[in-house]
Amino acid sequence: MDLYLCIMAKKNNVWILAIEIFFVEIIVFLGLWLWNEQVAKVFTFIIPLVCGAILLIAVISELLERTKISRLYFIGMLISVLTPLLVAFFYLWLNDKPFSFF
Repeated sequence: MDLYLCIMAKKNNVWILAIEIFFVEIIVFLGLWLWNEQVAKVFTFIIPLVCGAILLIAVISELLERTKISRLYFIGMLISVLTPLLVAFFYLWLNDKPFSFF
């Protein structure tokens, strides 16, 4: 997988790879919501927080000192923050359920 990411990033197809990451995350999180709602709620709460914190630290460090981190990293992290939330709202909207941890 890492070799695939390197080849795709070198070809400058960052947006194609970002769309692929987005769809894979949609499939994984939708499967998780269909399998077990309680586990999906926990992952929907934890993953955006962790990825958001890492993204914030990465952006701050990038602003302080320019590095050679590709744009794909930042896009992928942003996708990892937004996708679980979008899938959760979509799933709960389709099932007409309120979001609660109880």
